[in-house]
Order: sequence, then structure tokens, then C-alpha cells
Amino acid sequence: MEKYRVIYDKDNQGKIYTGEIVEKKSRFIASIRAVESEEEAVAFIEQIRKRYYDARHNCYAFVVGFDSTLTRCSDDGEPSGTAGRPMLEVLKGMELRNAAVVVTRYFGGVLLGTGGLVRAYTQAVQEALKSCPTAVMCAGKRLLIDTDYNGIGKILYLLGQRNLTQESSEYTDRVGLTVLIPKEEVPGFCKEITEVTAGRGRVRELEEVFYPVPE
Repeated sequence: MEKYRVIYDKDNQGKIYTGEIVEKKSRFIASIRAVESEEEAVAFIEQIRKRYYDARHNCYAFVVGFDSTLTRCSDDGEPSGTAGRPMLEVLKGMELRNAAVVVTRYFGGVLLGTGGLVRAYTQAVQEALKSCPTAVMCAGKRLLIDTDYNGIGKILYLLGQRNLTQESSEYTDRVGLTVLIPKEEVPGFCKEITEVTAGRGRVRELEEVFYPVPE
């Protein structure tokens, strides 16, 4: 897999995004956040259950792993297939990975029927996703660029042109830059570095990584 989508939690703060709909007096409150493991997803679900302890239902779904290796969902007392599965399908339809969502329902006294429940749980997740920043995780490489001071201006210009992420820099008697770049762009980029620095710039490939590109 070369790319996948995630909730963009830039500072790893575990921010929770919410959305709410009302359907025939029933409140559906969706809470969604980025997670990195099944344990983290379960802890988040318990957190929401405690927050809305007086609700009749706290249904959930989560996807963990860049290739969706782990998926779970629960109807939490709703008729089978009317809550957790539709919620999971929204995450999968968005191609989201490493995400967990809980939809809390406060019953309004009016039965919605299976079709109505599916629509309500689906729409609640979609509502939460409207406020949710996302990023595409791209398969790339971390490169170390070494150059003299004559070449740094041209290299920075090249990075800007290619919209590449500069992770760090070190200025001593020479300049060292660490950058992230899509794997398929590495050969052409290395060639350009050589050309713009007249051979004085050197590039060393460090490791393969996935890195976020905000949408």
C-alpha cells in the first residue's frame, strides 16, 4: 500500500471530534478520534461510555492498521446490523485507517425501524467527520542532504517547488537537511540536487517511512 487516509492529529493530542443529529426526538452524538492500536480504541470507547453513562446505547466501530488488519464494531443493544456495521462502512468508505468512532443514542420515545436506525447512525458519523481534519499517509523515504553554504539556497528553493517536508536542519561548517519525499520521486530528486549544486550536494537515503500530507 502506497497511501492511506487518517485523522490528522498533528501533535498526537488525541483530540476528539464530535457531531450530532436528532431523528424523531432521538439524539445521536458521534465522537471520533485517531487511535494507534486496539487497546487505544478500547480505552477511547470506555471513555465515551463513562461520559454518556446515562445513554441507552453507545455503539462503536474502529479500524486499526494501514491495511485495515483489525476492524471491530458493536450495535450495543440496537437491532443487529443497524448501528456498528453502518458506522464501520462510513470509515471504510472514507478509506480511513487508525480511527475509532462511538455514537451515543439518547432514545426519544419513537421507534425508528431498522432503515431509520441505519440512516441515523450513518449520518451521525458523517456529521462528526465534517469537523475532522484528515491527511493522506504517503509511502516515502527520509533523506539526509549534505551541502556547502553555496548550495543551500538552491536546495531550499527546490524543496519549496516540490512542496517537500523539511524535518530538521543543522548548520555547522556545512549544512545538513533531513527531508521526507515520496518514494517514486527519490531518483529524480537526487539528480536535481546534483545538478543545482554542481555536484557539491550529497544525498543519503536513511529509511522508508509513512508521513502525513494534510488534505
